[in-house]
Amino acid sequence: MNTRNHSIAIVGAGLGGLMLARVLHVHGIPATVYEADLTAESRAQGGQLDIHEDDGRRALADAGLTDEFRAIIHEGAEASRVLDQHGKLLFDAPDDGMSRRPEVLRGDLRRILLDSLPDQTVKWGCKVSGVQPLGDGRHKLTFADGSTVTSSLLVGADGAWSKIRPLLSDAEPEYIGTTFIETYLYDVDERHTATAEAVGVGAMYALTPGKGIIAHREAGNILHTYVELNRSAEWIAGIDFTDAAATALVAAEFEGWAPELTALITDGETAPVARMIHALPDGHRWDRVPGVTLLGDAAHLMAPSGDGANLAMFDGAELAKAIAAHPDDIEAALTAYEQALFPRSESFYIDAHEILDLCLGDRAPFGLIDLFNSDPQRQDGVQG
Repeated sequence: MNTRNHSIAIVGAGLGGLMLARVLHVHGIPATVYEADLTAESRAQGGQLDIHEDDGRRALADAGLTDEFRAIIHEGAEASRVLDQHGKLLFDAPDDGMSRRPEVLRGDLRRILLDSLPDQTVKWGCKVSGVQPLGDGRHKLTFADGSTVTSSLLVGADGAWSKIRPLLSDAEPEYIGTTFIETYLYDVDERHTATAEAVGVGAMYALTPGKGIIAHREAGNILHTYVELNRSAEWIAGIDFTDAAATALVAAEFEGWAPELTALITDGETAPVARMIHALPDGHRWDRVPGVTLLGDAAHLMAPSGDGANLAMFDGAELAKAIAAHPDDIEAALTAYEQALFPRSESFYIDAHEILDLCLGDRAPFGLIDLFNSDPQRQDGVQG
C-alpha cells in the first residue's frame, strides 16, 4: 500500500498525535488529526514538562522545531529541592544552567506543534463514537455527530481511555492505588511568600511513605501542586471534589505538616482536581493488526515518572519516520515501529514503578534523594 495516496487518520491531538502529523508533514506525507475538543483552547493542557535529550528533544529535532522549543523554555526551572514534612531542607540542587532536561509548559509545547501544521490538519469537535474494520487495513471511524471517515492507516493517539486500543488489545487501564490531587496558587511571591520560599524556583518534593506534596514553580508567578496519596478508589469516590469541603478533607491527611506546605492545599484559588492514576499491564503489547497502531498513553499507559510526554512525542516521530522509510509498504512500517516500541516501553514501565516507590514507598523521601545524588539528570523532574 502506497502512503502517497492513502488516508492517514490520527485520533487525538495530544503531543504524540501532533508530533506524528508534524514529522509526516516534514516528509511530505499528509495526515488528518481528529480531536474531540471543540478548539485548541477548550481545556487546560496541564503543567510543566521536563523534555529529555534522548527522546523528547530528538523528536522535536526530527520535527524541525528545536528553535521554537528553545524559545519556550522556562529558564531556571531545573532547580530541585526535597523537604521533610516540617519544612526542613533535606536536599537542594540549584539550576546549574546545563539544560539537561529543560522545562516547558505543556500548553506552549502543544502550541508550537499546532502552529507547525498546515491549516485543516486538525479536525476539532470530532469525538469518536465507533470504529469498524473494513478489511485490507481500512477502518471506518464514526463521530458523535454521525459523520464518518475511512482510513487506510489508523493511529490511536487518544490517551488512557483510547477508543482505538480495543482493535488491537483487550487490555484496560487499572487504578494503581495512587491519586494525584492538583491545585494551583497564583501571585505567589506577593500573596503566599512563605510557600513560595519553601518551593523555591523549580521543583519541590515533600514526601513521606504513602503521601506527599510535589510543587513546581511555573512561569507567571504560579505554583502548580500535585498532592499524592496512596488511597483506595472507594476513598477517593467518597469525596466530592466540586464541594469546598474537599480541600479540608485532603488537608486533614497532612495534619501536623508545616503550614507553608499545607497552604499548597488549603490556599488554592481553584477547586482541587483528583487524578486517579491508572496503568496498562506492564510491557503491554499486541499482535500486528493490518492498518492500525497506537502511540503514547494509548500504547503504554504507566504511572507518572517524568517520561510520558517525552515517550509520546518520540513514538510519534519514530512512527512517522518508519512510514517515510516504507512508503510503499505500510505494514512493513508498522512492524518496524512496533518491534522497537515494545522493548522500549517495557524498560520505562520498570522505571515508573521504581520512581513511584521512591516517592511514596517505605524509604520516602530518602530513596528519592539517593537517586538525585547518584543521577543528577533525574534532579530535573521525576514525575509529571
